[in-house]
Amino acid sequence: MGLKGGCYCGAVRYEAGGAPLLKAQCHCRACQHFSGGAPNLFMLMPAEEFRYMKGTPKSFARPDKADAVTREFCAECGAHLITRRPGLLPVILKIGTLDDPKVFGGADMAIFTAEGQPYQLIAEGAPSFEGLPPPRS
Repeated sequence: MGLKGGCYCGAVRYEAGGAPLLKAQCHCRACQHFSGGAPNLFMLMPAEEFRYMKGTPKSFARPDKADAVTREFCAECGAHLITRRPGLLPVILKIGTLDDPKVFGGADMAIFTAEGQPYQLIAEGAPSFEGLPPPRS
């Protein structure tokens, strides 16, 4: 699957190859901050097949957090593009930045639901986890 996307103003563009390794929604407080209050919809994409085609994103990692994630975003419009998590090889691609977000199709699971808000919806039948899901065998 070849995906293309970018930020809101068009200053940063990317391509993401390969098939999504996971499609999910995250309800953690950090994602709520970045989404404006909603769960964060994302796909894990192979890092070796992700590349920026135009522009260079800014990055941010909280210095006060052990194992802080690094968030990459457009310096012009502020759109959050991807997250890189220590110990996780795939990139965490933000669905709203895709040229065609319909390819997401829906989350396979919800994570960090213990931090979720009562107004955040989880699709009926989707597995949900209070934190991260257990490792796959």
